Amino acid sequence: MKVLHLDENHPILIESLNRDGHENIEMYSESKTEIIKIIHQYDIIIIRSRFSIDKSLLKAAKKLKIIARVGAGLENIDVNFAKKLGIKILSAPEGNRNAVGEHAIGMLLCLMNKLLLSNKKIKNGLWDREASRGYEIKNKVVGIIGYGNMGRSLAKKLKGFNVKVIFYDIKDGIEDKYAKQVDLSTLKKESQIISLHVPKTHLTKEMINYSFISEMINPFWVINTSRGSVINTKDLLRGIRENKVLGAGLDVLEYESSSFNSIFTNKKTPDLLKDLFNCENVIFSPHVAGLTHESHKKLSEIILNKIQLTIN
Repeated sequence: MKVLHLDENHPILIESLNRDGHENIEMYSESKTEIIKIIHQYDIIIIRSRFSIDKSLLKAAKKLKIIARVGAGLENIDVNFAKKLGIKILSAPEGNRNAVGEHAIGMLLCLMNKLLLSNKKIKNGLWDREASRGYEIKNKVVGIIGYGNMGRSLAKKLKGFNVKVIFYDIKDGIEDKYAKQVDLSTLKKESQIISLHVPKTHLTKEMINYSFISEMINPFWVINTSRGSVINTKDLLRGIRENKVLGAGLDVLEYESSSFNSIFTNKKTPDLLKDLFNCENVIFSPHVAGLTHESHKKLSEIILNKIQLTIN
């Protein structure tokens, strides 16, 4: 088969497909307009997040049999239209679930123990023990929103901290030994820590807004390793200023480019973002929770295996 690679992945993916006898073409910088002109030649597209696979592209893809996303979310693919055309959609959420779980734990520990603040103060010549006093995770209630691959990975890791783990998900009956399934009202009533692991959909857009924050019974820490659009930045800032939100660990932001490559796509940084940067109880990472050296290879291995199973 003829395979079009639109994003660069671990070399094992192309190497293995070559060995299987497939023709691999790499187009990492061509525009979407250029891709639409030649897409009719290809049987398989392999992509991450460079641009959307929408109706205009799919209509031109006359031979296309498989779209493989080397990652978890599918929001940049018109899945319903692709399925109508008989195109198989593959993704690899198993490939980076451990990485995301570990990253969420790391952000939470860093945030609650004020590690970045302590580091900054010491480097500036300040030995301020009281301002650096942190909080323990032990005996807290952690509420996970979204209990798929990523949420479950976090719940497994939290068990060693002697915490109560609860979760909310739109799917019923998925409770396991790591966490108890509850409704959203109960999660808001009990949680002291919130971790977000939901896809980007109309249901999750700005679900963490001022209304949600106000309905939380306890002041809380929030970790977001899912999608930036899940949190309303203006409302998060208000919650922080009113001490309803004790701190935030953000691997994702609503200001990211569609490819997740930057939040600095405009010459002027939005004032809201500047205000967020100035909060000492907010820490950031550049959408890398699922992007470890290990997951980089694992994601490609899983997609490769799924392509091989689909073809054979």
